[in-house]
Amino acid sequence: MPDEKTLRIIDTGVLEGRLNIAIGQAIVEARQAGRVPDTLRFLRFPPTALVGRHQALGQEIDLDYCATHGIGVARRITGGGAIFMEPGLLGWELAFDRGTLGVSSLPDLTRSICEAAAEGIGSLGVEARYRPRNDIEVKGRKISGTGGFFDGDTLFFQGTVLVDMDASEMVAALRVPRAKLEKRALDSAAARIVTLRELLGEATPGLPAIQAALTAAFGERFGLAAESAAPEPFELERSRKLYEEEIGTEDFVADIDEPAAARGLLRGTHVCPGGAITVYLRLEGPAQNRVREALVTGDFFVTPPRIIYDLESRLRGVFVDDLEGAVEDFFDGAGIEVLSVTPADFIASIRNALE
Repeated sequence: MPDEKTLRIIDTGVLEGRLNIAIGQAIVEARQAGRVPDTLRFLRFPPTALVGRHQALGQEIDLDYCATHGIGVARRITGGGAIFMEPGLLGWELAFDRGTLGVSSLPDLTRSICEAAAEGIGSLGVEARYRPRNDIEVKGRKISGTGGFFDGDTLFFQGTVLVDMDASEMVAALRVPRAKLEKRALDSAAARIVTLRELLGEATPGLPAIQAALTAAFGERFGLAAESAAPEPFELERSRKLYEEEIGTEDFVADIDEPAAARGLLRGTHVCPGGAITVYLRLEGPAQNRVREALVTGDFFVTPPRIIYDLESRLRGVFVDDLEGAVEDFFDGAGIEVLSVTPADFIASIRNALE
């Protein structure tokens, strides 16, 4: 068994986007099986647009632009919104056992992890602060976005540090919803973010110093002693299998998208503190009063992520008049954890579709 007080530190450098995601999933599985200790991995990407686990691909990413400009496209295994990564952005991932953390709810853990990350970033000479639901900001501008989920007793949590980047390429690759900008009275996504380079100029620390600051903050917060390591051979073997059979495939990346006949469907969107939820409903029956198919998309966080597929399955065959009760019953019985969204938010999206 691995040492329960060890924080294993891995740096996998710059890797192709989908392979990066596959390695994260392999580490989660290894931690679940008790084959590795709690782990902090640092990772970087070539220019890559990453869509959130539950998002509709074509709505969030300009696929034509990405193809023309050689920008990779991948789907994360975590929820939340689409993000743009490039070598100047540092990614970090935590794979922790629930018992390490001291608190068990996803909102409380998000706060604890983000506060630790903010302390680490702040030690570099900037005024970093946690902003609910899952951002770290400097004077109102985002320098780090985060998100994660529980899978059994294992927490997987991801974040970024915006060290240096070309914001214009990010804006071109992502389709940032206007409503998201209007909430913060911003004219563009570029105005929403800030990099260490912009804040510190020539005093911007190198990647080793940034990694050391985050490592120290997480180690102190959770009482763990850091030890540098490399991924285990069985983790790399598993990641290659995941890449070839699932995460690296076009089917996985395009798994969720706006239906081809979306204009003939019922579509409703509800924006809440936890993100935007969009529901598509296709009805059937002589009176068109029963759900034939349901699709739920958005930049929300739920844990475990696969529960959204269960919700869609639960709604099939339900009469329109019974939809609200079906959603409430599903959330009551499924053991779901959510971050700043409630069953009422999913119901509101369904109501908007029906109206």
